[in-house]
Amino acid sequence: MYHWTNQPIAIYPPDSTHQIFSGSAVVDANNTSGFFPSQDNGVVAIYTINESFGPQVQAIAYSTDGGYTFTPYSGNPVLDDNGSPQFRDPKVIWHAETEKWVMVVAYAQEFTVGIFTSPNLKNWTHASNFSHVGLLGLQYECPNMVEIPMEGSDETMYLMTISLNPGAPLGGSITTYFPGSFNGTHFSPVDGAARIADFGKDNYAGQFFYGIPGSSNQISIAWASNWQYTNLVPTGPLEGWRSSMSLPRHNYLKNITRVGWDLVSTPYPLSPVLPSSPLASKTMGNGSLLLDYSSVASNALYFDLNVTGIPKANISGTATLNITFLSSVTGESLQGGFFLAGDSAFWINRGNIRGFDNPYFTDKFSAGHPLNVTAGTFRLNGVIDRSLFEVFLDGGERSATLSFFPEQPFDTVVVKSGGLNEGMSVKAEIWGLKSAWADEADQNGMVVGNVTRQAVRRDRVGGGYGEWYY
Repeated sequence: MYHWTNQPIAIYPPDSTHQIFSGSAVVDANNTSGFFPSQDNGVVAIYTINESFGPQVQAIAYSTDGGYTFTPYSGNPVLDDNGSPQFRDPKVIWHAETEKWVMVVAYAQEFTVGIFTSPNLKNWTHASNFSHVGLLGLQYECPNMVEIPMEGSDETMYLMTISLNPGAPLGGSITTYFPGSFNGTHFSPVDGAARIADFGKDNYAGQFFYGIPGSSNQISIAWASNWQYTNLVPTGPLEGWRSSMSLPRHNYLKNITRVGWDLVSTPYPLSPVLPSSPLASKTMGNGSLLLDYSSVASNALYFDLNVTGIPKANISGTATLNITFLSSVTGESLQGGFFLAGDSAFWINRGNIRGFDNPYFTDKFSAGHPLNVTAGTFRLNGVIDRSLFEVFLDGGERSATLSFFPEQPFDTVVVKSGGLNEGMSVKAEIWGLKSAWADEADQNGMVVGNVTRQAVRRDRVGGGYGEWYY
């Protein structure tokens, strides 16, 4: 989940007037589609075909080689909405109890998620709608539905997620989620609350991987950006590359204090990029840890801060835990901190970074996070990369994802604790992460992107022909 090989493009638009929009993929182990008469691992992709200023329809393509190459189904489209230009982003799962495929798809500007069923991935029947729930924003996108475990129980729930853009409380893009039950045709949430998956601003349209048993932690990955400014943020000398994906994450549901059902989201195990020992490790009361990490080739860190000995009552009103990342060259900084007293809250400030400025590039964020005083502990961990910060509170009960663009790389981290009650302590560990891309780089340190080329036009030029590629 951390080392990836860039493969050739797998699915192309049918012609120059259409585009491939997002969707999902499944393994058709029982050959319900009829595409795989001699195998049990055939892959079917389900996706939106968009026509500029025209309709959006759902199509499928099948792969006999594990998802490297696909053949479009000759009977496409398999689902449309009578020419609607706002009907997209199908997510498909297998529902074992009814032995049918289930699709959730967005009627984007009707604030509706349609639920469809199919025996074979080709013929779809409308079953129900999930409509006008939680935050509306201006449109729904990228719905997901997944069976997910509940901490402390052998039972599972279903989770519906809906991405909004625009319409986030902080502006632009955000993902909301609804725990509930699903009987194969209808989804029922446990309540009407609008739960937000991330209290930062750069986590959108998260997708859950297919085929993980409902009793196991579900794995997801999201787009780490925001439509308010994604086309404006800095890019490298080869113009046009912007954005990245979030950390892959483990997910499950947990019933937490005063909130109820909460989607816990925590990094997928970092062992593939984690060295054998930390750069720094210190246990302290009221104190600090200062680390120069300019020698870390990846310029990426994992940090894990654990507070213990928190009293059940009368926590000091000045008890704080702060972490700061900064550039010793420019003085730019990214800061985060936690106030432990009262309705304790965590804050992040990216306002002291000068590489990008935009009216929508919100610089301060916070989230309330009541302490578990019974356990008497608090944990703060996360990853900072060259331009992405992901932080997790108490093992992922709350999380935030933020992009940032310094004029010079960060090279120093400072952890400080102050105002702690007697008996409280902080254990801080900082790890330098290995690069996930170093093995892909050429002799100049460049990681070459996809080099697939397809001729789209062949014109007569002078005495010969010229081919145009994309």
